[in-house]
Amino acid sequence: MNNCIFADMIKLIFLIGAGGFLGTVSRFLASRWFTVYFPSAFPFGTFAVNIVGCLLIGIIYGITEKGNLLTDEWRLFLTVGFCGGFTTFSAFAAENVALLRDTEYFNFFLYTGSSIFIGLLATYAGIMLIKLL
Repeated sequence: MNNCIFADMIKLIFLIGAGGFLGTVSRFLASRWFTVYFPSAFPFGTFAVNIVGCLLIGIIYGITEKGNLLTDEWRLFLTVGFCGGFTTFSAFAAENVALLRDTEYFNFFLYTGSSIFIGLLATYAGIMLIKLL
């Protein structure tokens, strides 16, 4: 492997890792805030970060479509790194299993359905928001 290509790959790995670190810490803080201020059987923290993450990735995607407003490095930092660390499907799945285990069927269907529907809607809204600018 060429030294330049190797150095570029290492740079991207650290860049994505830094974005992932910031996204993960942001998810933890946001989830904790929701848990403290909105205690409920419904997992508002994960729901909120996943919807906000969908909106953010839609905005980033929209910015990328507009032209050369983001470099490839910034796009990877924000999408793969930050949004990848910020949103969490594994927590979503674990919380759904816990809702089923606790026979919280209404919250299970509400959480699953609204996460998918509103997540897709938020991603689309982010793209449309950027197209309007």
